[in-house]
Amino acid sequence: MSAAVWAQLLLLGAIWGGSFFFARIAVQEIPPFTLVLLRVAIAAAALHGYLAARGISLAPALRVWRGLLLLGAVNNVIPFSLMFLGQTELGAGLASVLNATTPFWTILVGSLLVADEKVTAGKLAGIALGIAGTAVMIGPGLLAGLGGPVWAKLALIGTALSYAFAFVVAKRIGGLSPTVIAAGQLTASSVIMVPIVATVHGTTEMFAASGRTWAAVLGLALLSTAFAYILYFRILASAGATNASLVTLIVPVSALILGVVFLGERLEAFEAAGIALIGCGLVVIDGRVVSTLRRRRPGLSDAGIPPEPTKKST
Repeated sequence: MSAAVWAQLLLLGAIWGGSFFFARIAVQEIPPFTLVLLRVAIAAAALHGYLAARGISLAPALRVWRGLLLLGAVNNVIPFSLMFLGQTELGAGLASVLNATTPFWTILVGSLLVADEKVTAGKLAGIALGIAGTAVMIGPGLLAGLGGPVWAKLALIGTALSYAFAFVVAKRIGGLSPTVIAAGQLTASSVIMVPIVATVHGTTEMFAASGRTWAAVLGLALLSTAFAYILYFRILASAGATNASLVTLIVPVSALILGVVFLGERLEAFEAAGIALIGCGLVVIDGRVVSTLRRRRPGLSDAGIPPEPTKKST
């Protein structure tokens, strides 16, 4: 990936890491499924307004409405629902580690369904380092949360798998701008969530929320959803499904750093070690540092094996 794409990926990770701050406030007064509906519906409305102001028609999205409906299901409705269900029984630490397996599942799904998503040793090694780094970063919190029923752990793995399929589905929706795809996906997610919320929660809690909670909802919808998904689809179009899925390794790091900077939380040694491991994993996946080191070592081929000596002609 280019430096510009890496910068976009890090920015997206920071934004989605910040979404935990908004969600932490909002979920205290708004039920989870209702919060999901508000998040996607407000974000969809904002993107529709942006497209209208720019004079951009959403009509081209109607030609792929089935794909957008599927994308809304596998990228929002299913993973959000499975994550909430799993976290009713599991700690946040274990949930973060299981969610960080998304790039691994994306490689497997992408290699089967997408021609240009190739499995390489570097990607697998980097992803393994990233998952290990996430586990180390969680530290004692992970050990404390290893219990819980099997179905809850499977729900979190299902979340990662759903995201993996979402990367593939999104990649196959071509010919549309990132903003149009984001608006179409979030509109489809809103349509799906309305009957779910009406059946499970109703609307009573929604209108009883405080001003502070509504401010958090707006931050979650406008910054961490509307803007974030435009960035997400832009990265996906330029870097591919597996590279875009690396954001799930960056999100827990950004959430931790934001907590240290804005909430005065203390950075423990094991957390710093986990961040370093994740950073090493991303460097290995990028490959440029490794390639540079190989080129600087005389007498080694690209694979790190000494070349065969050439015979002198007599």
